[in-house]
Formats: sequence, structure tokens, C-alpha cells
Amino acid sequence: MNALLANKVAIVYGGGGAIGGACARVFAREGARVFLAGRTESKLRAVANDIAAAGGRADVKTLDVFDEAAVRAHADEVATQAGAIDVMLNAIGISHVQGKSFLETTLAEFEAPITATARAQFIPAQAVAHHMARQKRGVILTLTTPGGRLAGKGFLANGVFSAATETFSRLIAAELGGHGIRTVTLRPDVIPDAVEKSGCREVFEAVSKRVGIPVHAMIQEHGLKSTLLGRLPRLDEVAEFAAFAASDRAGAMTGAIANLTCGSLTD
Repeated sequence: MNALLANKVAIVYGGGGAIGGACARVFAREGARVFLAGRTESKLRAVANDIAAAGGRADVKTLDVFDEAAVRAHADEVATQAGAIDVMLNAIGISHVQGKSFLETTLAEFEAPITATARAQFIPAQAVAHHMARQKRGVILTLTTPGGRLAGKGFLANGVFSAATETFSRLIAAELGGHGIRTVTLRPDVIPDAVEKSGCREVFEAVSKRVGIPVHAMIQEHGLKSTLLGRLPRLDEVAEFAAFAASDRAGAMTGAIANLTCGSLTD
């Protein structure tokens, strides 16, 4: 069977992170030439080295996703160098305060991550979409959390920016579908091995302090009691699905939210 992404060109923003790096490794294994972008060169290089050691090809660019000019220039460079941009995954993580109640949360704590997320979604999506529109093909993948669908306490900003990401992806699907561009949002629940490998552990530690349960035990309990499968998703499962969604075999899928929660949400 042919590789899922043979001869494809993929940009992964946040490619040095746990989720972005895992997806980038699978993209490369499935035949894509991968361009890793993010702020921390050492993390990007580590992923690129893994890809090269496995026989793949990855390029590294340090940039700030909030720098619109830099992101556009990088997309232009990739398109010129590789001849196309077929896939974009936005795996940028936004730091935010979690664990506080609505009454304790300041306007700045609420507003900042929502504004940052909106910018972090818009800038790279538009940068690659210009090239994809000229090609009449492309796939834009975004990441979200179940927070936009849950009624709970202590994750107000997370819930709002998660819902905003899902809506953004759905609406640009309508804008870009006529250009042959698909959009898919990946919605995993907490990914235990990603928490251990990334800075998002700090977010869970804030919640952990609020509820008085250690982070590991809190996550484990959530997986056991809140999901239909009695466990939480793994990094490899999310990465494998991302590669499928980016491939031509998922060609009928757009404006969609992929439920990768192991059943903590059921639609």
C-alpha cells in the first residue's frame, strides 16, 4: 500500500511540541517532506533529527507565529523551495490560567489567551491558504480540546478559545472549499504522554492544586471515569489520525471535528 502522504509537503507549526512533533514524525514516515516551525530551535532540531534518523526529510525554521510577516515569508519560502504546500498542522499551544473560578478570574486572564488563540489560528492558516488556493488543493488541520463543549468549572478561557478554534475551522472550510482546500479539527481529550512531554503540565498543576489531587492521579481518574473506553488518547493515536485526515483517503472530509476523546464526548 502506498504511503498516505507520498510526495506531499507539510508545514507543522509548533513542530517541536509533543503533539506537533508526534504528527510531524508520522507525516514524514508516510512520505511527506516536513517543514517544522516554532520558537524553540532545540526542540525543532530534536524532531528533525528523529525524522532524519528514520529516513525522512525535515527542515527547521524558528519563528513566532504571531509575527504575520515572518509567517507569510516562511510560507512563501516553503512553496518556492518545495513547489507546493499540501498540508498545514497548527499545533501551537497557548499558555493560559486554569483552575480559577469565573469570580476569581481577571479580565486580562480571560481575554489574553482567547485573543492569542484567534491570532495564532488566523495568521498561519491565511499564509498557507494563499498558496493552496493557487494549487487548488490543500488541507488545514487545527487542534482543540473538549473544553468548548463541556459545562464545568475552572477552564473558562480554555472552553471559549476551544470553541472559537472549532468555529474558525468550520467557517474557513466554507470560505476555502471552492479552492479545493479542506479543514479538519482534531479534538483529543487530555493526552497523558503529551502532558509529560510539554509545558502544558503547568496548566494541569494549577487545576491539581485547586482540587487537591496530584496531576497524574487526576488525569488517570478522568480517563477511568469520564471516557467510554476507560482511558485517554495516546500521542500516536492522534498523530496517526492526523496523517489520515491530511491524506487523499480522507478527501470527502471537511469542516469536520474529529472526536479523539476516547468517548469523554460522544458527538
